[in-house]
Amino acid sequence: MVIGGGGHAKVVIDVLLAAGWEVAGYTDPSPVAGATIAGTPCLGDDAVLSGLYTAGIRWAIVALGDNVRRTRMAESARALGFTLASAVHPSAQISPHARLGQGVAIMPCAVVNAGTVIGDNTILNTSATVDHDCVIGRSVHIAPGAHLAGYVTVEDEALVGVGSIVGRGRPLRIGRGAVVGIGSVVFRDVEPGSTVAGNPARLLEPGHRQRSGRENPDG
Repeated sequence: MVIGGGGHAKVVIDVLLAAGWEVAGYTDPSPVAGATIAGTPCLGDDAVLSGLYTAGIRWAIVALGDNVRRTRMAESARALGFTLASAVHPSAQISPHARLGQGVAIMPCAVVNAGTVIGDNTILNTSATVDHDCVIGRSVHIAPGAHLAGYVTVEDEALVGVGSIVGRGRPLRIGRGAVVGIGSVVFRDVEPGSTVAGNPARLLEPGHRQRSGRENPDG
């Protein structure tokens, strides 16, 4: 069962099918009668989830691009009894010495190297790479084409934007809920809740939040 019906959900459903999962359907906050994604039916809004669990569906993945909403819906799904499934594309390169949490989405051509830990409900998007000995928290989004060097910690619900480069050859931390803007080069710690952008990345003033790669919070 896929929770979400936006652009991100389209990719997650593709990945699940490529990985051999049978997808019963998806939910959408604004369901359209007869709607499908890749032949997968929309079964209604999130109110149908408890009935689907009762009907025998036991696995779910939250396919929402917004980190905070993804956290909340994952907690709700677990409370209903669902086990969180992970969507890992067959083309992704995952070290056998890396560790993945539950409910993660690993998109085509992504790489996770040895010694790295990926937390629950995290998105590692298309062609993103995470090198050795990184710690990626829960409900993080590493956007398409972003690259993390070794020894990087990304705390819960942070977002690393499209095409960004993060690392300095020794430990570096991106704080909880922080945003790294598109195409940034980060080689200093980023404080929790802050937004940085540029090359080198600099703190943006409140109210000046660069687009960071999440064009649609549902996607």
